[in-house]
Amino acid sequence: MPRLKLTLEYEGTRYVGWQVQPNGPSIQSTLQDALQKLLGEPRVFVASAGRTDAGVHATGQVACFDTARVLPMKAYTMGLNSILPPDIAVVAAEEVPAEFDPRRWSRGKRYRYRVSNRRTRSPLLRTTHWELFAPLDVEAMRRASQALIGRHDFSAFRAADCQAKHAVREIRQVRVEGAPGDTVAFVVEGTAFLKHMVRNLVGTLVEVGKGRRPEAWVAQVLASRDRKQAGATAPPQGLVMEEVFYGDGPPPRPAGDAAVGEEDEG
Repeated sequence: MPRLKLTLEYEGTRYVGWQVQPNGPSIQSTLQDALQKLLGEPRVFVASAGRTDAGVHATGQVACFDTARVLPMKAYTMGLNSILPPDIAVVAAEEVPAEFDPRRWSRGKRYRYRVSNRRTRSPLLRTTHWELFAPLDVEAMRRASQALIGRHDFSAFRAADCQAKHAVREIRQVRVEGAPGDTVAFVVEGTAFLKHMVRNLVGTLVEVGKGRRPEAWVAQVLASRDRKQAGATAPPQGLVMEEVFYGDGPPPRPAGDAAVGEEDEG
């Protein structure tokens, strides 16, 4: 039975998130329904690299599924895209080994969080950016963000209902791009993430950007391991799952280490 890997782009505004839920349409259920129509199969289950939350977007979400039917790869881009709604698209498709797991084979992810820092609201950016109308000190946020790079206990930046066994994660890079009064982007790349971790990091850095907290405060929050010490959770619409990284097989995992994707940002 072939296993297919799809790379997805979606605008998550009208969805309850990736995962199937009873309270509204999800990316997963919409994709599964479209695949059932394309393949003529009664049930198709799609697994993903991560569960994005309601209102969160993606340009590089990865999903996979098994099917008994063999179709040309263009059927999963051109054909499937003709069935999917306009806010979800398959941008690439390929056959992968039968043991491929989009979550456990991942070697890391990159997220981008976008802020509109204009003086006035923007009808075109309201569903894809966090609108902040006071100019942010980009250089101060950039300097403060460097304390987050490396392997740390990120308990101060996890959601209260996060189910991960522990909060030790490795952040490879944090970049703060843009200029005050324009569009500002926070780019975070790491091996694995806790629930709401990126949005909590952004909410904390914005406190520095607004001048409410000194740059050294971010390192103090990290060391505290106390969620109450950090900034508010940034809203979901600014977040994009930009890319999931893979090698030739599942990455080695030291005993007791967190599996990539053990808990997801969203």
